This record gives sequence, C-alpha cells and structure tokens, in this order.
Amino acid sequence: MKNYVCDVCGYVYDPTAGDPDNGVAPGTAFENVPEDWVCPLCGVGKDQFSEE
Repeated sequence: MKNYVCDVCGYVYDPTAGDPDNGVAPGTAFENVPEDWVCPLCGVGKDQFSEE
C-alpha cells in the first residue's frame, strides 16, 4: 500500500494508520477510502491527492 500526499497542504495519508478520527480504519488502502472523505487538515477531496 502506498502513501498519498495532499497537493494543497502536504498532509500524508498513510494506509497503515488510516484516518480513524474520520471513519477510515487502519489498513485501508487509499483506493478504498470513501469517495466523500476529505483531507483532515484542509478539507479538499481525494482527487487532490497524489501518490507519494
């Protein structure tokens, strides 16, 4: 599983950690993160993330 970086603020989505505060369990690949999930720091959508 690969990390993805927010193009706007630099937040790194690490699939081993997930984003449990926002409903994404640890071990969730970025491809499996819900489409309505947003960056927890700046609020942009998944389409604003790039593979690290």
